[in-house]
Amino acid sequence: MTEKIKQLILEEKHLSLGAKMVPFAGYNMPIQYTSIVEEHHCVRKGVGMFDVSHMGEFLVEGTEALDLIQKISSNDASKLKIGQAQYSCMPNLEGGIVDDLIIYKLQEEAYMLVVNASNIAKDWAWIQSQNTFENVTLTNQSEDFALLAVQGPKAQEVLQKITEVNLSEISYYHFTKGTIAGIDEVIISATGYTGSGGFELYVATSEAAVLWDAVLQAGSAEGIQPIGLGARDTLRMEMGYCLYGNDIDDTTSPLEAGLGWITKFNKSDFVNKAALEAQKTAGVSKKLVGFEMIERGIPRGGYTLLSLEGQEIGKVTSGGQSPTLNNGIGLGYIDKPFCKAGTEILVQIRKKTVKAIVKRLPLIKI
Repeated sequence: MTEKIKQLILEEKHLSLGAKMVPFAGYNMPIQYTSIVEEHHCVRKGVGMFDVSHMGEFLVEGTEALDLIQKISSNDASKLKIGQAQYSCMPNLEGGIVDDLIIYKLQEEAYMLVVNASNIAKDWAWIQSQNTFENVTLTNQSEDFALLAVQGPKAQEVLQKITEVNLSEISYYHFTKGTIAGIDEVIISATGYTGSGGFELYVATSEAAVLWDAVLQAGSAEGIQPIGLGARDTLRMEMGYCLYGNDIDDTTSPLEAGLGWITKFNKSDFVNKAALEAQKTAGVSKKLVGFEMIERGIPRGGYTLLSLEGQEIGKVTSGGQSPTLNNGIGLGYIDKPFCKAGTEILVQIRKKTVKAIVKRLPLIKI
């Protein structure tokens, strides 16, 4: 049976703005309003707003809330103070990743986990299966929150017009609750998926339309535009940010994915810690790298990567045309001997092999 596609609370807003809608992660999502290139440059140079309300939110409360989070996540959530957020992942028992997520410390014994839309049901079941603690309450609040991401170098300037919260005081990966556009209890988080700065706003679904309109109106002088998933993808690829289902999944190790920085072996035991620690000691055989095309061509997910001698060395996981570089870029897992920045490789694009070069991430400088 085909799963019914869900609608965003703001679908009518998107349609009225001319959005092209496509199914994504079980939701009908705007992929673009004008063009991907135009929307990409709007975020890099000014300000744009994404509706990412499809993301999932779980509330974890209780005296043992931190114990559960420490067990299921690779990063060290004990370092979090109230008002701080942390990027992390949930390892599985086979060496892969259940999901990547952001952990918010709301109160001393209350946390919010923000997970990928495509994994909401899977993550919810996984966390429940790992909850061996008596004093933890789990609440799936995914239907209660809308999430708007206001991103770009002018994001703060725009949002400051509609809030008395001093946004300049919210450091990167920090957040506060405040009133914005007359709406109380909005979580204003200095996070995002673009690399161009800005804020993510968690708001009750009943208030989403009011906030959407208020932000667009506040940003009219700065040329704000609604931005679709297409530009979200090109923006995150330029930064080398992983997309679950493409660059990381149930079979990819966080160490292979370059997520060793969020895998803390000096904390208490967590799911599959011993196996990951052994992998770190032995060293990984492949790594996720970024690359840019030297010759003309656009890489796509699933394309084969080759050495200059024609030996298969990996696969593209994400690829496309970078609007900033006006060139083809991609991410992919390749055998470790070919991972060093500056190494030339080949991308199999249909019947042709096209030359590319491995580069350090991010692929652009901001």
